[in-house]
Amino acid sequence: MKQLTEKIVLITGAGSGIGRETALLMAQHGATLVLAGRRIEPLEAVAEEVRELGGQVRVRSVDLEDGEAAAGLGRWTLEQFGRVDVLVNNAGHSSKTRSIRYVGTDDWQSVFAVNVEGVYRLTQSLIESMIAKGEGTVITVSSMAALKPGLLGGAPYSAAKAASRNLMGDINAELNDLGIRACTIVPAEVDTPILDNRPLIPDEESRATMMHPRDIADAILLCAVMPQRTVVEEIVLKPTTNRNVDRDIDIARREGE
Repeated sequence: MKQLTEKIVLITGAGSGIGRETALLMAQHGATLVLAGRRIEPLEAVAEEVRELGGQVRVRSVDLEDGEAAAGLGRWTLEQFGRVDVLVNNAGHSSKTRSIRYVGTDDWQSVFAVNVEGVYRLTQSLIESMIAKGEGTVITVSSMAALKPGLLGGAPYSAAKAASRNLMGDINAELNDLGIRACTIVPAEVDTPILDNRPLIPDEESRATMMHPRDIADAILLCAVMPQRTVVEEIVLKPTTNRNVDRDIDIARREGE
């Protein structure tokens, strides 16, 4: 059954990884999609896959590190479609330097700009239209680093993802009675391109223990299709296999010294 027919879904970071898998899965369930990200070529490639599935899709190149551009994405989408039923804040960014001892101001601010400022500005740009409609779902991909901060995720990323998770909690506390639902996805290690920015890039053996992007997309879909009477506030996911990350942490400890 196509559970998202006639729903407008906006997905950030949609050109690869979790965003791509979410787009394909939601297209299969009948959603009309707006796919956003920095690079237009991967977005167009995903859009073509969506069209092959029979889905309707538009793409928009946006640098979500720019707060005004993030808000502009929301305004543009409303101009095109009149509403957004489901917003998926999936775009993420981490710094190679992870230690609080060595991370620079530029890296810190860049990580917060994408993971917090971009989420806040885009979400805020859509909230009033959702309230006017009487319903809307905001789904944000946080990280296990928000719950278990440390050198694996890094100081800036851990702090930023905790902030975006907290923001979703605030939306539920403030706006549930107005029909707005906020859902936080909290994944541990997923085999996505963001891993290539780690001080120690995981090898194939390490990646084989991790979750796949489709696993996270399935959780996102659950939040989106749950009946309006129910909000999934948070889903925590982790690989069944606990790999040894001692070497990852040791290298991250020294990065940037």
